[in-house]
Amino acid sequence: MPNEQPYIRVDNLQLIFGKGKRLQQAQHLYNDGATNAEIREQTRCTVGVRYADFHIKKGETFVIVGLSGSGKSSLIRCFNRLNKATGGSITIDGMDVTKLDKKELLELRRNKISMVFQSFGLLSHRTVLANVEYGLEVKGIPNKDRDEMAKQAIELVGLKGWETYYPHQLSGGMKQRVGLARAIANDPDILLMDEPYSALDPLIRREMQKELLNLEDYIDKTIVFITHDMNEAFRLGDRIALMKDGEIVQLGKPASFFENPANDYVRDFIADVDKTQVLRAKQIMKEIPVSFTPDTPRTDARDKLAELELDVAFVTDEENHYLGYVTFEDLDVSRKMTVEKLLKTDLEPYYRQNFIKDLISLLDEADYDVPIVDSKNRLRGSICHEVLLSAIS
Repeated sequence: MPNEQPYIRVDNLQLIFGKGKRLQQAQHLYNDGATNAEIREQTRCTVGVRYADFHIKKGETFVIVGLSGSGKSSLIRCFNRLNKATGGSITIDGMDVTKLDKKELLELRRNKISMVFQSFGLLSHRTVLANVEYGLEVKGIPNKDRDEMAKQAIELVGLKGWETYYPHQLSGGMKQRVGLARAIANDPDILLMDEPYSALDPLIRREMQKELLNLEDYIDKTIVFITHDMNEAFRLGDRIALMKDGEIVQLGKPASFFENPANDYVRDFIADVDKTQVLRAKQIMKEIPVSFTPDTPRTDARDKLAELELDVAFVTDEENHYLGYVTFEDLDVSRKMTVEKLLKTDLEPYYRQNFIKDLISLLDEADYDVPIVDSKNRLRGSICHEVLLSAIS
């Protein structure tokens, strides 16, 4: 689960495209509350981002969505200073990106952030392996190490066996996988993905979305993803920011857009979205209030459930892998020494990246909340009838 502390902070960010005196005039108009159209008409400067103010948690997949011209790509390019903000700040892990000098900025781009673009940006004269190695080569990583790191990244994106092929021998989806592998190989903390799948046909696009969701359990990165497609945003995002005319009109978890749309623009934007096909278990699950390990004393577990007024608790090993559950009733009447002796295993977990449509029948058959796990079977949350019905109603 993403760390709850903000990892990236965007504070009152402003981006105006222009130069010299025109830009100064545009900033004065902006500060006086002029509209984008008024600023453009009077100065020929374009407002890219207005008053962006939000945070992103470490390990979160944060999606910025909006139509063409909404400012989403302009905003994400401020994170690595491809666009230089004209006001406000972006702080990454305590470091203000807007104030970095050239050396610090180069360090940020080489080691902290990698970017995946819509255009694949592959070097045609290099093989898949050599393309993926490129960033490591620039960083001065020794040959043997970068070869191993690149091959691991290639395997992660499902291209093992294609190392010696050239870009012209690959499909569009495969080229995008190479671009993703190149970004992953650098082992950055943050992945910026600027409409990476929009040039792909719908089938390959869905496949790549699924690939990214599966990768989340293995690469453990903070991802900022840009798209114009609300369905894609809902499929991928832990939280979503919807932009219009350079401003964020609504920000929150996917379910919140259905429960409390901010205005008519948001309602229109989500009108054709099928919630059961785009909302994933990860996006609606609730936090686990308490869990036990097999060696937890029975009386301690019983007392904790009594204190929290819970009927059941999940059991995990020391590395948080889901093992089963115990009930308060069993803990209360038994004389066993530990939780292990009372462990039940008939409650099947549900994978957090799966869509919620298949949860309906599963919850109908379950007596308790359904445990939600990642691909490594680590317990991440749970879902009950009320939460599911609230999400789809």
